[in-house]
Amino acid sequence: MALPPAGDDDQAAIDHFLDALWAETGAARQTLDGYRRDLQGLARWRRASGAGALADADRAGLFDYLAFRTRSGYAARSNARLLSTLRAFYGRLVRQRARADDPTALLDPPRLSRALPRALAESEIEALLAAPDVATPAGLRDRAMLELMYGCGLRVSELVDLPATAVNLRQGALRVTGKGGRERLVPLGEEAQHWLQRFLDEARPALAGRHPVAALFPGARGEAWTRQAFWLLVKRHGATAGIASQRISPHGLRHSFATHLLNHGADLRALQMLLGHSSLSTTQIYTLVAREQLKRLHAAHHPRG
Repeated sequence: MALPPAGDDDQAAIDHFLDALWAETGAARQTLDGYRRDLQGLARWRRASGAGALADADRAGLFDYLAFRTRSGYAARSNARLLSTLRAFYGRLVRQRARADDPTALLDPPRLSRALPRALAESEIEALLAAPDVATPAGLRDRAMLELMYGCGLRVSELVDLPATAVNLRQGALRVTGKGGRERLVPLGEEAQHWLQRFLDEARPALAGRHPVAALFPGARGEAWTRQAFWLLVKRHGATAGIASQRISPHGLRHSFATHLLNHGADLRALQMLLGHSSLSTTQIYTLVAREQLKRLHAAHHPRG
Protein backbone atom coordinates (compact mmCIF):
# COMPACT_ATOMS: atom_id res chain seq x y z
CA MET A 1 0.00 0.00 0.00
CA ALA A 2 1.38 3.41 -1.00
CA LEU A 3 1.90 5.79 1.89
CA PRO A 4 0.59 9.39 1.69
CA PRO A 5 3.07 12.23 1.26
CA ALA A 6 4.50 13.98 4.29
CA GLY A 7 2.34 16.80 5.65
CA ASP A 8 3.30 20.46 5.31
CA ASP A 9 4.33 20.76 8.97
CA ASP A 10 6.51 17.67 8.76
CA GLN A 11 8.10 18.86 5.52
CA ALA A 12 8.85 22.26 7.05
CA ALA A 13 10.49 20.59 10.07
CA ILE A 14 12.60 18.39 7.79
CA ASP A 15 13.68 21.34 5.61
CA HIS A 16 14.62 23.40 8.68
CA PHE A 17 16.68 20.52 10.09
CA LEU A 18 18.53 19.92 6.82
CA ASP A 19 19.26 23.63 6.30
CA ALA A 20 20.71 23.85 9.80
CA LEU A 21 22.73 20.66 9.31
CA TRP A 22 24.23 21.97 6.09
CA ALA A 23 25.06 25.34 7.66
CA GLU A 24 26.69 23.76 10.74
CA THR A 25 28.56 20.79 9.24
CA GLY A 26 28.74 21.38 5.49
CA ALA A 27 27.24 17.92 4.95
CA ALA A 28 27.44 16.61 1.39
CA ARG A 29 24.40 16.63 -0.89
CA GLN A 30 24.20 12.82 -0.83
CA THR A 31 24.17 12.84 2.98
CA LEU A 32 21.39 15.42 3.11
CA ASP A 33 19.38 13.50 0.52
CA GLY A 34 19.66 10.36 2.62
CA TYR A 35 18.50 12.18 5.75
CA ARG A 36 15.56 13.63 3.81
CA ARG A 37 14.46 10.20 2.55
CA ASP A 38 14.69 8.71 6.06
CA LEU A 39 12.66 11.46 7.70
CA GLN A 40 10.06 11.61 4.95
CA GLY A 41 9.59 7.84 5.20
CA LEU A 42 8.85 8.08 8.93
CA ALA A 43 6.57 11.12 8.40
CA ARG A 44 4.54 9.30 5.75
CA TRP A 45 4.21 6.19 7.91
CA ARG A 46 3.05 8.22 10.92
CA ARG A 47 0.54 10.10 8.80
CA ALA A 48 -0.86 6.86 7.36
CA SER A 49 -1.26 5.36 10.84
CA GLY A 50 -2.72 8.53 12.36
CA ALA A 51 0.20 8.85 14.79
CA GLY A 52 0.63 12.62 14.56
CA ALA A 53 3.44 14.98 13.62
CA LEU A 54 7.00 13.82 13.04
CA ALA A 55 8.38 16.11 15.77
CA ASP A 56 6.02 14.60 18.39
CA ALA A 57 7.06 10.94 18.00
CA ASP A 58 7.78 9.00 21.20
CA ARG A 59 10.05 6.02 21.79
CA ALA A 60 7.26 3.47 21.33
CA GLY A 61 6.27 5.01 17.99
CA LEU A 62 9.82 4.92 16.68
CA PHE A 63 10.20 1.34 17.88
CA ASP A 64 7.03 0.40 16.00
CA TYR A 65 8.33 2.03 12.83
CA LEU A 66 11.65 0.19 13.05
CA ALA A 67 9.74 -3.07 13.60
CA PHE A 68 7.57 -2.28 10.56
CA ARG A 69 10.67 -1.75 8.42
CA THR A 70 12.20 -5.01 9.63
CA ARG A 71 9.01 -6.92 8.74
CA SER A 72 9.02 -5.19 5.34
CA GLY A 73 12.48 -6.58 4.56
CA TYR A 74 14.72 -3.57 5.18
CA ALA A 75 18.30 -4.60 5.94
CA ALA A 76 19.84 -4.07 9.37
CA ARG A 77 22.34 -1.62 7.88
CA SER A 78 19.52 0.48 6.44
CA ASN A 79 17.76 0.59 9.82
CA ALA A 80 21.02 1.50 11.56
CA ARG A 81 21.44 4.45 9.18
CA LEU A 82 17.83 5.47 9.83
CA LEU A 83 18.41 5.45 13.58
CA SER A 84 21.46 7.67 13.11
CA THR A 85 19.27 10.13 11.16
CA LEU A 86 16.59 10.10 13.85
CA ARG A 87 19.13 10.74 16.61
CA ALA A 88 20.43 13.78 14.75
CA PHE A 89 16.90 15.09 14.11
CA TYR A 90 15.45 14.62 17.61
CA GLY A 91 18.71 15.57 19.30
CA ARG A 92 18.52 18.93 17.58
CA LEU A 93 14.92 19.41 18.72
CA VAL A 94 16.03 18.79 22.31
CA ARG A 95 18.91 21.25 22.01
CA GLN A 96 16.51 23.85 20.65
CA ARG A 97 14.14 23.07 23.55
CA ALA A 98 11.40 22.25 21.04
CA ARG A 99 10.81 19.08 23.08
CA ALA A 100 11.98 17.93 26.51
CA ASP A 101 13.10 14.38 25.74
CA ASP A 102 14.96 12.47 23.04
CA PRO A 103 12.84 9.48 21.95
CA THR A 104 15.88 7.75 20.41
CA ALA A 105 17.86 7.72 23.67
CA LEU A 106 17.01 4.14 24.66
CA LEU A 107 16.70 2.64 21.17
CA ASP A 108 19.45 0.11 20.43
CA PRO A 109 20.86 -0.02 16.90
CA PRO A 110 20.50 -3.34 15.06
CA ARG A 111 23.52 -5.62 15.17
CA LEU A 112 25.47 -5.51 11.94
CA SER A 113 27.61 -8.23 10.49
CA ARG A 114 30.99 -6.97 9.34
CA ALA A 115 30.91 -7.65 5.62
CA LEU A 116 34.31 -7.55 3.94
CA PRO A 117 34.68 -5.32 0.87
CA ARG A 118 34.64 -7.26 -2.40
CA ALA A 119 37.83 -6.75 -4.39
CA LEU A 120 38.61 -8.04 -7.89
CA ALA A 121 41.75 -9.97 -8.72
CA GLU A 122 44.51 -7.97 -10.41
CA SER A 123 44.01 -10.00 -13.61
CA GLU A 124 40.31 -9.09 -13.60
CA ILE A 125 41.15 -5.41 -13.19
CA GLU A 126 43.49 -5.61 -16.19
CA ALA A 127 40.73 -7.20 -18.28
CA LEU A 128 38.22 -4.56 -17.18
CA LEU A 129 40.54 -1.66 -17.99
CA ALA A 130 41.21 -3.12 -21.45
CA ALA A 131 37.48 -3.57 -22.24
CA PRO A 132 36.57 -0.09 -23.64
CA ASP A 133 37.12 0.55 -27.34
CA VAL A 134 39.63 3.40 -27.17
CA ALA A 135 39.31 4.04 -30.91
CA THR A 136 36.14 6.03 -30.12
CA PRO A 137 35.82 9.21 -28.00
CA ALA A 138 33.34 7.49 -25.66
CA GLY A 139 35.59 4.47 -25.25
CA LEU A 140 38.60 6.66 -24.54
CA ARG A 141 36.56 8.52 -21.92
CA ASP A 142 35.47 5.21 -20.36
CA ARG A 143 39.08 3.99 -20.18
CA ALA A 144 40.20 7.21 -18.51
CA MET A 145 37.35 7.04 -15.98
CA LEU A 146 38.09 3.42 -15.08
CA GLU A 147 41.82 4.13 -14.80
CA LEU A 148 41.15 7.05 -12.45
CA MET A 149 38.63 5.11 -10.37
CA TYR A 150 41.01 2.21 -9.81
CA GLY A 151 44.31 4.09 -9.94
CA CYS A 152 43.26 6.75 -7.43
CA GLY A 153 40.77 4.83 -5.26
CA LEU A 154 38.00 7.37 -5.79
CA ARG A 155 34.43 7.19 -4.56
CA VAL A 156 31.85 7.22 -7.36
CA SER A 157 30.54 10.65 -6.36
CA GLU A 158 34.11 11.99 -6.30
CA LEU A 159 34.74 10.74 -9.83
CA VAL A 160 31.57 12.04 -11.50
CA ASP A 161 31.79 15.38 -9.67
CA LEU A 162 35.42 16.03 -10.69
CA PRO A 163 35.82 19.44 -12.37
CA ALA A 164 38.35 19.77 -15.16
CA THR A 165 40.32 22.14 -12.92
CA ALA A 166 41.00 19.31 -10.43
CA VAL A 167 43.67 17.77 -12.68
CA ASN A 168 47.31 18.81 -12.64
CA LEU A 169 49.15 16.58 -15.09
CA ARG A 170 52.41 18.50 -14.72
CA GLN A 171 52.55 17.61 -11.02
CA GLY A 172 50.83 14.26 -11.55
CA ALA A 173 48.15 14.94 -8.95
CA LEU A 174 44.38 15.08 -8.60
CA ARG A 175 42.56 17.38 -6.18
CA VAL A 176 39.55 15.48 -4.85
CA THR A 177 36.67 16.81 -2.75
CA GLY A 178 35.42 13.99 -0.53
CA LYS A 179 32.85 13.53 2.20
CA GLY A 180 32.07 16.61 4.26
CA GLY A 181 33.77 18.82 1.68
CA ARG A 182 37.23 17.61 2.76
CA GLU A 183 39.87 18.01 0.06
CA ARG A 184 42.83 15.71 -0.54
CA LEU A 185 45.58 15.42 -3.14
CA VAL A 186 45.84 12.01 -4.80
CA PRO A 187 48.87 11.09 -6.91
CA LEU A 188 48.24 9.99 -10.50
CA GLY A 189 50.08 6.87 -11.60
CA GLU A 190 51.76 6.68 -15.00
CA GLU A 191 48.91 4.70 -16.58
CA ALA A 192 46.24 7.05 -15.24
CA GLN A 193 48.22 10.07 -16.47
CA HIS A 194 48.67 8.51 -19.90
CA TRP A 195 44.98 7.75 -20.44
CA LEU A 196 43.83 11.02 -18.92
CA GLN A 197 46.15 12.97 -21.22
CA ARG A 198 44.84 11.07 -24.26
CA PHE A 199 41.27 11.68 -23.17
CA LEU A 200 41.86 15.43 -22.73
CA ASP A 201 43.63 15.73 -26.10
CA GLU A 202 41.58 13.38 -28.28
CA ALA A 203 38.12 12.82 -26.77
CA ARG A 204 36.98 15.54 -24.39
CA PRO A 205 36.67 18.32 -27.00
CA ALA A 206 34.42 16.13 -29.14
CA LEU A 207 32.28 15.04 -26.19
CA ALA A 208 31.98 18.50 -24.64
CA GLY A 209 30.83 20.15 -27.87
CA ARG A 210 30.91 23.87 -28.44
CA HIS A 211 29.80 24.96 -24.98
CA PRO A 212 32.22 25.08 -22.02
CA VAL A 213 31.71 22.17 -19.63
CA ALA A 214 32.95 22.37 -16.04
CA ALA A 215 32.91 18.60 -15.43
CA LEU A 216 36.06 16.68 -16.30
CA PHE A 217 34.03 13.85 -17.85
CA PRO A 218 31.10 15.06 -19.96
CA GLY A 219 28.36 12.69 -21.01
CA ALA A 220 27.11 12.04 -24.54
CA ARG A 221 25.38 15.44 -24.77
CA GLY A 222 27.92 17.42 -22.79
CA GLU A 223 26.11 17.07 -19.44
CA ALA A 224 27.83 15.89 -16.24
CA TRP A 225 27.87 12.18 -15.43
CA THR A 226 25.69 10.63 -12.75
CA ARG A 227 26.55 7.80 -10.37
CA GLN A 228 23.87 5.63 -11.98
CA ALA A 229 25.35 6.15 -15.45
CA PHE A 230 28.81 5.19 -14.25
CA TRP A 231 27.40 2.09 -12.52
CA LEU A 232 25.96 0.97 -15.88
CA LEU A 233 29.28 1.71 -17.57
CA VAL A 234 31.17 -0.50 -15.11
CA LYS A 235 28.65 -3.33 -15.49
CA ARG A 236 28.81 -3.14 -19.30
CA HIS A 237 32.59 -3.25 -19.50
CA GLY A 238 32.69 -5.88 -16.76
CA ALA A 239 30.53 -8.12 -18.95
CA THR A 240 32.92 -7.56 -21.87
CA ALA A 241 35.81 -8.55 -19.58
CA GLY A 242 33.98 -11.74 -18.54
CA ILE A 243 33.37 -10.65 -14.93
CA ALA A 244 30.07 -11.75 -13.37
CA SER A 245 27.76 -8.78 -12.75
CA GLN A 246 27.26 -9.64 -9.05
CA ARG A 247 31.04 -9.47 -8.49
CA ILE A 248 31.61 -5.99 -9.85
CA SER A 249 30.49 -2.51 -8.89
CA PRO A 250 31.96 1.00 -9.04
CA HIS A 251 32.77 0.87 -5.32
CA GLY A 252 34.46 -2.48 -5.92
CA LEU A 253 37.14 -0.64 -7.89
CA ARG A 254 37.88 1.48 -4.82
CA HIS A 255 38.04 -1.68 -2.70
CA SER A 256 40.38 -3.27 -5.25
CA PHE A 257 42.64 -0.19 -5.18
CA ALA A 258 42.97 -0.43 -1.39
CA THR A 259 43.37 -4.21 -1.23
CA HIS A 260 45.98 -4.36 -3.98
CA LEU A 261 48.01 -1.57 -2.36
CA LEU A 262 48.05 -3.46 0.95
CA ASN A 263 48.97 -6.70 -0.82
CA HIS A 264 52.00 -4.92 -2.26
CA GLY A 265 53.13 -3.55 1.11
CA ALA A 266 51.46 -0.13 1.40
CA ASP A 267 51.37 1.55 4.81
CA LEU A 268 47.93 1.62 6.43
CA ARG A 269 48.21 5.28 7.45
CA ALA A 270 49.17 6.30 3.91
CA LEU A 271 46.23 4.29 2.57
CA GLN A 272 43.92 6.18 4.94
CA MET A 273 45.08 9.48 3.43
CA LEU A 274 44.69 8.23 -0.13
CA LEU A 275 41.15 6.99 0.52
CA GLY A 276 40.13 10.12 2.42
CA HIS A 277 38.98 8.22 5.52
CA SER A 278 38.53 10.41 8.59
CA SER A 279 39.26 7.45 10.90
CA LEU A 280 41.96 4.78 10.66
CA SER A 281 39.50 2.17 11.92
CA THR A 282 37.58 2.50 8.64
CA THR A 283 40.75 1.74 6.68
CA GLN A 284 41.69 -1.25 8.85
CA ILE A 285 38.94 -3.42 7.35
CA TYR A 286 41.16 -3.81 4.28
CA THR A 287 43.73 -5.66 6.36
CA LEU A 288 41.01 -8.29 6.92
CA VAL A 289 40.46 -8.53 3.15
CA ALA A 290 44.16 -9.09 2.53
CA ARG A 291 44.29 -11.70 5.31
CA GLU A 292 41.32 -13.60 3.87
CA GLN A 293 42.97 -13.65 0.45
CA LEU A 294 46.17 -15.06 1.94
CA LYS A 295 44.15 -17.80 3.67
CA ARG A 296 42.50 -18.77 0.38
CA LEU A 297 45.86 -18.76 -1.39
CA HIS A 298 47.37 -21.01 1.28
CA ALA A 299 44.40 -23.40 1.20
CA ALA A 300 44.53 -23.67 -2.58
CA HIS A 301 48.26 -24.14 -3.10
CA HIS A 302 49.96 -25.42 0.05
CA PRO A 303 50.27 -29.24 0.30
CA ARG A 304 48.85 -29.11 3.83
CA GLY A 305 46.36 -26.33 3.14
